[in-house]
Amino acid sequence: MSATLLAGISRTTEPQAMLRRFLALDAVVTGVNGLAYVAASGPLGRLLGVESALLLELGVFLTVFAAGVGSLASRRQPPRLPVTFLIDANLLWAVLSVAALTLWFEPTTAGAVWIPMQAIAVAGFAALQWSALRATTTA
Repeated sequence: MSATLLAGISRTTEPQAMLRRFLALDAVVTGVNGLAYVAASGPLGRLLGVESALLLELGVFLTVFAAGVGSLASRRQPPRLPVTFLIDANLLWAVLSVAALTLWFEPTTAGAVWIPMQAIAVAGFAALQWSALRATTTA
């Protein structure tokens, strides 16, 4: 994700709009990722060195999770508690991704690159959302 894209998304004087935009971006990226895991769990599993059944289950989970995030993004003022839960879930996902990489998975080279990259992206979403949520309470 480029800095220019993030600057364009966050450019607003209304903190709620910034929060909704970061939530919407998270929903889109998570949803696309989940749908890819569902639609191509076999080939992606072989590419990443992750069991295709696990990738399919993760894909279903991510697709449902993305729908929930999208629902939050569609609200004029996303409620603080569910957004906080989302931020915590994103951080947990990032930590578990790294833990799985080091403790359980035997990834291919592509998997050893992809898993930490997606963990960084998810942690980045959490940071952006936390920052925007804080701005909504100080505005």
